[in-house]
Amino acid sequence: MADWRPAAAPELLQLRADALARIRQFFAARDVLEVETPLLAPATVTDPHIDSIPARVQLAGSPQTFHLQTSPEYAMKRLLAAGSGACYQICKSFRQGDAGPRHNPEFTMLEWYRPGFSLEELMAEVEQLLHEFLPQTSMPRLSYRNLFRRHLDIDPHRIELPALRRLTQETLPVDGAKLEATDCLQLLLAQTIEPNLPEYCFVYDYPTAQAALARIEEDSAGEPVARRFELFCRGMELANGYDEETDPEELRNRFERDQQSRAKRDRPVPEIDEKLLAALEHGLPSCSGVAFGIDRLLMLLSGANSITEVLAFPIDCI
Repeated sequence: MADWRPAAAPELLQLRADALARIRQFFAARDVLEVETPLLAPATVTDPHIDSIPARVQLAGSPQTFHLQTSPEYAMKRLLAAGSGACYQICKSFRQGDAGPRHNPEFTMLEWYRPGFSLEELMAEVEQLLHEFLPQTSMPRLSYRNLFRRHLDIDPHRIELPALRRLTQETLPVDGAKLEATDCLQLLLAQTIEPNLPEYCFVYDYPTAQAALARIEEDSAGEPVARRFELFCRGMELANGYDEETDPEELRNRFERDQQSRAKRDRPVPEIDEKLLAALEHGLPSCSGVAFGIDRLLMLLSGANSITEVLAFPIDCI
């Protein structure tokens, strides 16, 4: 007989319901609009490190390829350009990849955008939200550069690729000879630095190659950096925020570079989302935005070791 039962215990289903209610109260108190955007769309992200899940849709008798969205970012920015003001969304998101202790192909994301907010102001608001659940938690801000200097004695913004490859190969059990700089830095961060981070902290100002849709500006040392942060909680990434790039030509150039990178790696090459760029042409207000993992928050609050413990029906239980 097929095992039909949900994976999550009843108390964890209740924990999820309570957390979602508290999040909605948090944003209602700040007059942030709750919105809803499509999970299925013809366009998807070009990011070389993220793969969407395609879906065949019949339109006017003709099959077309759509994509389950990896995040609501593109559609929410179209709302911002249309004058929505500050907005948030709690929704399902989808990404290709193996299921694991922290990953499920279908997951729940909270994403919100704050026109007029600096990256520092958004970090403060993320901290305020987490304090709704963990009131006494301290969350220091740590720069990406200083972490690499402290733990590996390098400047990640300036190190040359051959030296970075050698360091990666000497430090980790990997063949670093053909890795790109971003691959090396992500491996070093995940395996060497993250285990030594404070229990809760923000890491900010990433290398420009990891900007994605974040603005690039010079830091206090005069070095171009991506105005981006990640929130780490007990060794797990919980949130990823940007000071959003609003220049459509800059984003088009990045999307085209992404396409070239994906083609070089013999991976599917999505079309550029022209409607997003048209919205930016119309005018995206200066804003900061963040994606926040609801399932990982529930893991944090419950002490679960695997995401499957907090999902009613993870991928292997459907």
